Amino acid sequence: MKSQESVTYTEAGVDTAKEEIALQRLLFHVQKSLSFRKGIGSVKLNIGYFANVIDLGQGIGLAVSADGVGTKILIAQMMDKYDTIGIDCIAMNVNDILCVGAEPISMLDYIAVCDPNPHLMEEIGKGLAKGAEIANISISGGEIAIIKDMIKGERRNHEFDLVGTAIGKVSLDKVIAGQNIRERDIIIGLRSNGIHSNGLSLARHIFFNIAHTGINEYFDELGKTIGEELLEPTHIYVPEIMEMINSNLDIKALIHITGDGFLNLNRVKANVGFVLEYLPEAQPIFPLLQKLGNVPDEEMFLVFNMGIGFCVILPEQEAEAAIDIARKHKVDAFRLGYVIKGEKKVIIKPKKLMGQKNQFYKY
Repeated sequence: MKSQESVTYTEAGVDTAKEEIALQRLLFHVQKSLSFRKGIGSVKLNIGYFANVIDLGQGIGLAVSADGVGTKILIAQMMDKYDTIGIDCIAMNVNDILCVGAEPISMLDYIAVCDPNPHLMEEIGKGLAKGAEIANISISGGEIAIIKDMIKGERRNHEFDLVGTAIGKVSLDKVIAGQNIRERDIIIGLRSNGIHSNGLSLARHIFFNIAHTGINEYFDELGKTIGEELLEPTHIYVPEIMEMINSNLDIKALIHITGDGFLNLNRVKANVGFVLEYLPEAQPIFPLLQKLGNVPDEEMFLVFNMGIGFCVILPEQEAEAAIDIARKHKVDAFRLGYVIKGEKKVIIKPKKLMGQKNQFYKY
């Protein structure tokens, strides 16, 4: 069932180049607000990192981040199963909060609906509560917006969007943004549990438009239906990462591997490059997607996490301690590579890929 031509994210309806232009147009105006406050309320990082940190005075920082779960919601609608999508919303937000060295403490949710379906709200609530329990945060409020003329989806009267804004706490002198990364520091990769919440537009395009797979079609290599696999909740990395932080490891950077894959490493402050010399075998969903869509490696590693959901960068002598903590929390962790001097780039040796800015290239 392999297609004759390679499939890209753009063909699936996600124009990342246009998205980047649109973002820069927005930021041209929004970034002016960064100078509006001095002292308390001032912002400590540039817009564009995983989360930002706001000065609350007396050396205390408030970490803030917002994110949603994207078109994974359409998979939930196709499956008519909504009790885990809230976990994804929690995960996408708290995992970003971790990246500045902050402890996630609370979140607000925003649910836009076509119809205030009580059963739908209850099921979404179950997932939000479970995610909050895993992340050890409160859900301190939120908003339900009934906007029938604006929301569409895969199941009538179950159309919705789900977004969160999370906050965390961190001492201003302990903010982590990759500013202290040094040559030969080690990159530790923590296993993802599948596709997480990125790349679903391409995955849906491949399975449902190219391969004409049914949502309930069973795949032996997955051990489940395609719907069950794509709806697997995003892993929440709070327990293991917070233990690493509280163990006083010399953590140089914390990287949530989402859209853009390992290119997220380049978001750190330090002007360094990264060499990945080892990759664990990716979960079966990824080679299946690549085969059915004839997707080149350059696109796979740009769109999907490829089996690694979070990276920790720290000195060589502390690498094994970080791996041990992850495994204590039943999360597989691997020594992927190391930091090099020079311009920002990501080299993935096993695939002969080199990534800069927003693209991977074969070398």
